[in-house]
Amino acid sequence: MMHSDDQHTDPQAMALLKEVGAETTRHSGGTLLTHLLRVEAMLASWGARPVLQTAALCHAFYGTDGLPLVLLELSERDRLARAIGTEAEELVYFYASCDRKASYPGLAAPDGAAATFRDRFTGEEFTPSAQQRRDFAELTVANELDLAKVNESFRERNGAALRELFTRWTPLLSEPARREVTAVLG
Repeated sequence: MMHSDDQHTDPQAMALLKEVGAETTRHSGGTLLTHLLRVEAMLASWGARPVLQTAALCHAFYGTDGLPLVLLELSERDRLARAIGTEAEELVYFYASCDRKASYPGLAAPDGAAATFRDRFTGEEFTPSAQQRRDFAELTVANELDLAKVNESFRERNGAALRELFTRWTPLLSEPARREVTAVLG
């Protein structure tokens, strides 16, 4: 279910997204804003906690390891935090800061001890909390599944690798997320 601007529960986030051009930035399946709304709606349909849904709406603000587009510079983190709250902004930063090659392999380590996360902005490595790992996995799955749904060539190029990765991450995923992975990627 996609939100309309009038129904959205976070008007400050929407205003900031529009101010920085998300509604006019091209992205798979339309605009970046449309993608962000779809990812947020997917997480809502899975019953994700509200702060994660807000982070999903804003997950592209600082760019990602896979998308260099930056809507706000890291020096403006406080601006995003004022709009969406500190916890949601910290999730946005955590998502954006992921060095995927270094962090993805051990994210679902059963004891968490082997779950080393590398911040691509600072080079710092640390072991994220169980909640951080679950939130990161759910947001990543929702983001990638949205891309796979709206872009057939993306799904053909990346579907098998995503299915394998998300299978490893199964312990971190909610049951609705697991079902969606199977529905989209087989």
